[in-house]
Amino acid sequence: MPYDPKIHHRRSIRLKEYDYALDGMYFVTICVQDKQCLFGEIVNNEMILNKNGQIVEMIWNELPHHYIHVELGEFVIMPNHIHGIIILVGAGFKPAHDEQAGQKSAQDERAGFKPAPTRANHGLSEIVRALKTFSARKINELCNTRGKQLWQRNYYEHIIRNEKSHKYIANYIVNNPANWKDDTLYSV
Repeated sequence: MPYDPKIHHRRSIRLKEYDYALDGMYFVTICVQDKQCLFGEIVNNEMILNKNGQIVEMIWNELPHHYIHVELGEFVIMPNHIHGIIILVGAGFKPAHDEQAGQKSAQDERAGFKPAPTRANHGLSEIVRALKTFSARKINELCNTRGKQLWQRNYYEHIIRNEKSHKYIANYIVNNPANWKDDTLYSV
């Protein structure tokens, strides 16, 4: 079906005016394109990962190595989607404060040299983009399907605002394989 802006319009589910680079806990759900079951299967209420699922798990676990302000909470890979909690902490990379370095950079600035910018925190969308990009690239490489779209275009996110909400969501994630048949994303 060709693109028709009257029926194919994307509405953002993000909160307007909210900075998704702020410290906090975020629950995300990312779905496979067309709900294809690509990551394994549920057997006896347990998710059994295939090679594709193992790649997604590896990329998820590597996120804190690429983003120093990221910690990972509960996570589950389902046959055609993932659920996880991404925790953004701290202010990212900051050079150590040094009296001499401060004087030198002031001198350099007067001489026309500008100090190198510090690395800013990446927001939630950048972290999800990295997860989707790197996992799709590796899976497409494995399956010899270069450039094939793996993930749906968007993702679901929810800002976790308190401990009660965190416990509820963490429980939902952990128990998701046991509730697969009742899942709205269930696909045979």
